[in-house]
Amino acid sequence: MSLPNKLTLIRVILIPVFMVLNLCCGTVGLYLSLVVFLLAAVTDYLDGQIARRTRSVTNFGKLMDPMADKLLTIGALICFLASDQPYINAGVVIIIIARELIVTGIRMLALEENRVIAAGFLGKLKTVSQFFMIIAVIITQIINVYSDPMSGGVRNLIVLILVVVSTALTVLSGLDYIFKNRNLLTFK
Repeated sequence: MSLPNKLTLIRVILIPVFMVLNLCCGTVGLYLSLVVFLLAAVTDYLDGQIARRTRSVTNFGKLMDPMADKLLTIGALICFLASDQPYINAGVVIIIIARELIVTGIRMLALEENRVIAAGFLGKLKTVSQFFMIIAVIITQIINVYSDPMSGGVRNLIVLILVVVSTALTVLSGLDYIFKNRNLLTFK
């Protein structure tokens, strides 16, 4: 197995570690969940860079890299819903999960035609925006341990902006993905 694929698998393994730390381990867990999330985000960056530089891009990587990103994002959002984080509500989570399921469904249709669809620019931008949103929420969780959550005007505004941008990019990238691959949606 190539190094980029190993990095992708490491990211998948880090997801439940992140979730347990974020939900079950108090303040120390919040700090550690931030470190684990940052480590997972770095593996996302590195696996793509290494695969392109070493020309070891594989179908496994094209499928599993975006899947690992989806699972990491959804895992974080579930944690945030469970801990009642501001601006992370069921509507946001449903939009993000729906987009991911639709894109995954289109990828499965493409596989039936022996095609692998790599992530596009908008999808990558969406992932980056979601990662920044998640990092901001975790940092806000940590700060709120030491201060009144209601006194976080600027940090709450930053989180709100990142949630809105991430959700908008999620919808836009999903529509772009559907449009670009509409030929797969023949409803036969």
